[in-house]
Amino acid sequence: MRTHFPTPRPAALVLFCRRPLPGEGKRRLARTLGDTRAFAVAKALLRCALEDVADWPGQLVLSPARAADAPWAAQQVSRAARVLPQPEGNLGERIAAVDVLVRADGCERVLFIGSDAPSLRPAHLVAAADALDGSDVVLMPSADGGVTLMGSRVRWPDLAGLPWSEAGLGEALAQRCRGAGLGVALLEGSYDVDEPADCLLAIERLAHDERPARRRLHALLIDLALPVQQAACP
Repeated sequence: MRTHFPTPRPAALVLFCRRPLPGEGKRRLARTLGDTRAFAVAKALLRCALEDVADWPGQLVLSPARAADAPWAAQQVSRAARVLPQPEGNLGERIAAVDVLVRADGCERVLFIGSDAPSLRPAHLVAAADALDGSDVVLMPSADGGVTLMGSRVRWPDLAGLPWSEAGLGEALAQRCRGAGLGVALLEGSYDVDEPADCLLAIERLAHDERPARRRLHALLIDLALPVQQAACP
């Protein structure tokens, strides 16, 4: 099943991702579900993100967490995609650095997503690109206080000192942008999968999602429902 995107305003879509490896990534899940289960969830989440971005009608950029994983990233989609490994630094510094490189290629509108928000749909990405008609920045809040999508039509203000991976990130990011004189559009919120409770939410939200990678993720989370419930409700 291929994704059919409406035609958005021209925008580059950047997928920040980490190569799933046993014992790496999704550490908050691994602390309660174990490395093997967390690894399986990480792989399934990445497949969900790749399911949609492969059909994005604009420029696609894959940004792996490590430079050594650039060849791996280049093999993840069958279409032309630019691979820009993330540099050193905190998440804000890495986003800003990749953003500069993408804009140097002539892109004015740049959207960033991660690989752990499986309920994102093509319509959300198109709405984000179109929101930049009237705003400098677009954000999709996450249920945990972060963001599941961020985009802009101008270079970002200083992102280094923001509380990345903390509950106040979304509000702090919006305030930083507004403080720099930028207009901010907020989309309807979503969620990402970091904690056992997020797995339970994904089971609910993906129950009627017919995209193949989402069906596989949903089945995996159903299989993990008992340990997830035990971890989420001690």
